[in-house]
Amino acid sequence: MAVDNQEFSNYIALANRLADEASKETLPRFRNKTEVFNKAGLWFDPVTNADRESERAIRRMIKMVYPRHAIHGEEFGEELGKNPDGDEDSSPWRWVIDPIDGTRAFVCGVPSWMTLIALEHEKKPVLGLLDQPFTGERWVGTREETKYYHRDNVKICKTSTITQLDKARITTTDPRRVQGYFDASEAEAFRELSKATRLARFSMDAYGYALLAHGELEIVLESGLSHHDYAALEPVVLGAGGVFTNWSGDPVGTDERGEVLACANHELHQKALVFLR
Repeated sequence: MAVDNQEFSNYIALANRLADEASKETLPRFRNKTEVFNKAGLWFDPVTNADRESERAIRRMIKMVYPRHAIHGEEFGEELGKNPDGDEDSSPWRWVIDPIDGTRAFVCGVPSWMTLIALEHEKKPVLGLLDQPFTGERWVGTREETKYYHRDNVKICKTSTITQLDKARITTTDPRRVQGYFDASEAEAFRELSKATRLARFSMDAYGYALLAHGELEIVLESGLSHHDYAALEPVVLGAGGVFTNWSGDPVGTDERGEVLACANHELHQKALVFLR
């Protein structure tokens, strides 16, 4: 990656500013009877003004500081950067935004939703930020290191060293077949893998990956994810020492189902792959 340390530090600083700016739109609306809209017709896919306005705030700030950078967001799609002449730019840098990952949790008043901000260089996520402003928690990962911020405390994150499946803790957002994110065969695969583990918890969305990076969970298994759902997760998991692939062990995004298998370490990852294969 052709960027010096100071420039990359500036990117990290901007990502933190973006998360702070987004929280000004999300927090006042959280647990405050915010209006919910359905953007998916018959299948309920909620969106709120908190999603939309926080993404708008993030986009405004990026374009003000780095107008050449591209932006991809859940609510407003792809936007190419502009050079000083106003023409579309071919910068290798792109910001990927999920303003509220876990809108279902948000509208139920559950503080497991997060603002996800990723920076990609030539389509590879090199910086990820996961922010939960209600609890005051933030994870920032650079593939080499992940830091956890909680108010005035800062911690270097390390994933769990547990390598036995029967001692592992696993999570997914919704384990149901068809009604959730899994199809029938994926739901069965999760059921079999979770039976081999010690403990399973649900409905954490991106917060589950943050806890994996923190060493509190060992496996996250999901499917049906979009690029904006997972771009910020990869640097955070890798930076803490974890593994982040699809269900075949290949890079995330190379399958058609939006699969993610995140594990605390390589040994556990290989054991989980056996169930999925």
